[in-house]
Amino acid sequence: MAPMVHGLEAEYFGKIRFTYLDADDSRTDQFQDALGFYYQPEFYLLDSNGNLLHKFVGYVSADEFRSAFRKFFQ
Repeated sequence: MAPMVHGLEAEYFGKIRFTYLDADDSRTDQFQDALGFYYQPEFYLLDSNGNLLHKFVGYVSADEFRSAFRKFFQ
């Protein structure tokens, strides 16, 4: 999924900030706990205040992401 997600990041550059957390890096544990992380891959849409808008678990298509982006970021 990484190439697709990186493509979306380029497509939405300047509009949506993409941040990546390494699930194996203990420095991200507090973020993983706060988000309820339990499975790879997981994707979270957060607003500018850090509030969770939507959580995706497992495979997500580019169209599903785009639909969520339109819903939450219009």
